Amino acid sequence: MGAIKRFLGSYSDNFAAALILWPLVSLLLTLPILAYLYHRDGRLRFGSFVGTYLAVLYVLGLGCFTLYPLPSGDTGLGITYGVPANFNPLAFVGDIQKDGLKAVFQLLFNLVFFVPLGFIAGRLLRWSLLPAVLLGCATSVLIESAQFTGFFGLYPYAYRCCDVDDAIANTLGAALGWLCTWLLARVAPPGQLADAEPTDRPGFVRRCVALWIDLMIVGFATVVPYGVVALGLEATDAAALQLPGLTAAQTSEAVMGFCGLAALVLVELVIPWLRDGSTPGGSFVRMTFETHPRTFWCRVLFYIARSATLVVALWVWPWLIPLLLIFYLVKREMPYDLIP
Repeated sequence: MGAIKRFLGSYSDNFAAALILWPLVSLLLTLPILAYLYHRDGRLRFGSFVGTYLAVLYVLGLGCFTLYPLPSGDTGLGITYGVPANFNPLAFVGDIQKDGLKAVFQLLFNLVFFVPLGFIAGRLLRWSLLPAVLLGCATSVLIESAQFTGFFGLYPYAYRCCDVDDAIANTLGAALGWLCTWLLARVAPPGQLADAEPTDRPGFVRRCVALWIDLMIVGFATVVPYGVVALGLEATDAAALQLPGLTAAQTSEAVMGFCGLAALVLVELVIPWLRDGSTPGGSFVRMTFETHPRTFWCRVLFYIARSATLVVALWVWPWLIPLLLIFYLVKREMPYDLIP
């Protein structure tokens, strides 16, 4: 967790820029996209509006994270500090041997960062695999070229390190994002979600898609509240947020941890309890994880067992995930579904 926070900490200014520009750029880009979707589908649903707005946020964040902050002055090595461009696709092997977990996380971050782009291309634009992958590749090459050429000649030096490994990881991430849309389409074809009745017998893929959406919401709720507060303090030239007895870094970790825990409880316990087992992600794919009605105390036990299973599988023993898949393939239900 500390390595992740240190890595993301270097992008605080970029995130602040995204928050500042988001409303304006959303006004400029969301409405034309909604007009296109209305022309294509003949109607607009609330989910289309939300999905488009989040897509605009992602595209804006993509630009800010990869190109901002722009350098100042007209001489020097820029923020690469003399690190040369890398055109060796196998250089990541040496980086991992040298830097260990930091290099692995850097590689995974570049992959995961482009997953939403592939998802947007496949789900929102309904492109096939090849155009979606080409979009990811072209976008990454454009970004790397901008970094290598000093934003296409705007600056007299490369102000960030151009890396072919980044482009490869970005392209693979876009392909993985498109694969997610393909899996989602198998359980919930585009245009049919809103008309379908929620199922209480969801398949393993639908469960995973719902959980993925829920965890994205939790992650967003973990980072954004603290980011907004930090942005406000920075805008007013105030000191960094610091709780009594804690350093600024410990405060940020404590606040983000509390926000993440609160969001997890809300998304996986409170909302489904009030909505008959439908989490926000479950509502999106039209499913409930409550397979049958239960008495009050059996329902409490069911929610405790499900929550404990998620926490253990995602944060304690990841090897439990393939065991759960095997269990589902045999029983066609999850272990906590056995609670009467």
